[in-house]
Amino acid sequence: MTQPYVIDQMISAKSIAARVEALADEIETTFAGTEKLLVVGLLRGSFVFIADLVRELDLPVEVDFIEASSYGDGMETSREVRILKDLRGTVEGRDVLIVEDIVDTGHTLARVSEFVAARKPARLKTIALLDKPARREVDFKADMIGFEIPDAFVVGYGIDYAQRNRNLPYIGCVRFTS
Repeated sequence: MTQPYVIDQMISAKSIAARVEALADEIETTFAGTEKLLVVGLLRGSFVFIADLVRELDLPVEVDFIEASSYGDGMETSREVRILKDLRGTVEGRDVLIVEDIVDTGHTLARVSEFVAARKPARLKTIALLDKPARREVDFKADMIGFEIPDAFVVGYGIDYAQRNRNLPYIGCVRFTS
């Protein structure tokens, strides 16, 4: 059972849309000339971000997903990253972009990057909508960042708290009321 809480808007839907467009331009520059970019979303939190991002890309893309977990329904990471769903296609020799919703401790994106890199992509880059450097526990930084945020528990735009609030069109800060 979750504690009672309210959500204060932190990043508006309009700001997110503008940043996604700018990130798409950066991706197009980074991967110019690619035959087909493999865009790998980390489930479940990145699904909204990846959908908006690939619609902004003027590149040939293929989308696949990895499901990794270190949180469960809680607010604190277990630091043990488990791969729950693997990619369907091949990675070797391909240009790959891993899309993450939020980099908190860094354990998940670091682990998934190692997992994908072991399959020998031609180029491997990472992107995260949100970066929370105050909580970093591993020396890992995404290649591209949407927004740097303070150490706050956030929801919305695909990010959840106990499987709730993914459908919010903005990023909100959770504030517990009891």
